[in-house]
Amino acid sequence: MYREHTRKIRIGDRVIGGGSPVLIQSMTNTRTEDVEGTVAQILRLEEAGCDIIRCTVPGREAAEALREIKKRIHIPLVADIHFDYKMAIAAMENGADKIRINPGNIGSRENVAAVVKVAKERDIPIRVGVNSGSLEKDLVEKYGGVTAEGIVESALDKVRMIEELGYENLVISIKSSDVLMCVKAHEILAQRTDYPLHVGITESGTLWSGNIKSSVGLGIILYEGIGDTIRVSLTGDPVEEVRTAKLLLRTLGLRKGGIEVVSCPTCGRTKIDLIGLANQVEKMVADIPLDGVKVAVMGCAVNGPGEAKEADIGIAGGIGEGLLIKKGQIIRKVPESELLNVLREELLNWKE
Repeated sequence: MYREHTRKIRIGDRVIGGGSPVLIQSMTNTRTEDVEGTVAQILRLEEAGCDIIRCTVPGREAAEALREIKKRIHIPLVADIHFDYKMAIAAMENGADKIRINPGNIGSRENVAAVVKVAKERDIPIRVGVNSGSLEKDLVEKYGGVTAEGIVESALDKVRMIEELGYENLVISIKSSDVLMCVKAHEILAQRTDYPLHVGITESGTLWSGNIKSSVGLGIILYEGIGDTIRVSLTGDPVEEVRTAKLLLRTLGLRKGGIEVVSCPTCGRTKIDLIGLANQVEKMVADIPLDGVKVAVMGCAVNGPGEAKEADIGIAGGIGEGLLIKKGQIIRKVPESELLNVLREELLNWKE
């Protein structure tokens, strides 16, 4: 696998690359200058399972806010910089654990050199980010449009510039909203570099469409052994990004832990509010500290026990009552109104 052979890079107290676990990133959508609001959002993201957080730094006030934000959070903080190289320097001076820049949009080579100088002095990693939407005109002309090959060439050109300045503490990120182009670009890039890769489908969309596009794109890339950190980019609450990323990694066998909930599709036999019950179960198990337990939520007593036998525990609905099932065996009948509480008690007192 490619990720087994990427370089190890330290970001704050976390390590990526070299076969380390794939870490989940997200980005705040608060104004970074609003320290209280930004900290509150980051703490919610931490609780959801976020490993690394990124904040935009558009100006001096935002850069200076990082110092206070850092004191009150528990995960590494990445500063997102566009256009103004001075903000990259200010962010590092105020405690950023990593900076994200596109060397192509912060001006001259001298500007990049100034950023690299401070990063080198403080041993702060630089994430070199290139998006398909900002591909240079000469590369668009060379490849006859925006292509995977052009995106990779752009990223490696930027990396080469920083290497020539004597710095190799780097992470590469190439993104596109075109899922298959993004997949192809990562396949090419993974063969041409051993720097760790941050992977995402940019501008993927709303909770519904963004989850689908991100799951398809990231699923393929991660399954191919590519990617050291990921972000699911969604238009909405960033906590949803983390929830999706956790499930995606667990589905691919790249992360263990937590309770897995499976549920059947509804049909004409369903006599309870299965959709509501399944959603309640997902929320209920989120704060139960069990690893590797599978919970089944089934809509009827006809096939429920059989369908749930691969789960560790499950519930199946009936008319006004339901069944509690363990390893496919019916344990007892329970009034419908008590199903959720009974399941919770079983999980809180779980014994194999």
